[in-house]
Amino acid sequence: MAGTEDDETALVAALRAGDEQSFARLVDRYTPALLRVARGYVRTHESAEEVVQETWIALIKGIEKFEGRSSLRTWLFTVMINIAKSRGIRDQRHSDAEVAAAGGTVDPNRFRPAGDPEWPGHWKDDRAPVPFPDTPEGSVLAAEFLDLARREVDKLPERQRMVVTLRDLLGFDSGEVCTLLDLSVANQRVLLHRGRAAIRQALEDYVRGAR
Repeated sequence: MAGTEDDETALVAALRAGDEQSFARLVDRYTPALLRVARGYVRTHESAEEVVQETWIALIKGIEKFEGRSSLRTWLFTVMINIAKSRGIRDQRHSDAEVAAAGGTVDPNRFRPAGDPEWPGHWKDDRAPVPFPDTPEGSVLAAEFLDLARREVDKLPERQRMVVTLRDLLGFDSGEVCTLLDLSVANQRVLLHRGRAAIRQALEDYVRGAR
């Protein structure tokens, strides 16, 4: 952990000194992720590119004010999200309604009833989750799974997509996501659970169809 902190301290110092190579590496590293998140706030890819461009300009202008209270990555995404919000493209006041309208995460018929004499509430034998196939073709299927998962993420409702992208694709922790998206811990948890459930169902259906 100390090494990571030292690396970030050195990076911030390099950026403040106008090191173009350090800045270029940072742009290459984070632009795809910034674009993906920005796309959740604006209607077109072109608008997302403009938001990200403004973010990099803001970094150059504001790096002297970076105090290290959060990681540079979290600070960068916070700046980007604030820029995206200021454009007034997306109204985020519907997150609670979206959660309520998203429906159940798993079909109740896949479980044994509460009165089952042996395993109440457990998976039915023919409705349990399908395991990933342990076959020589596993590596090929893994790549197909990843492509499918990314497509399914893009289909999720906006707030679910944002949370799943930040948590599962970009590696942000729960606290960071709550701060970035202005969510309560409970709301973030529900959105993540529902998004993951939808993707899991698509992957299960894919495996069943491949058998």
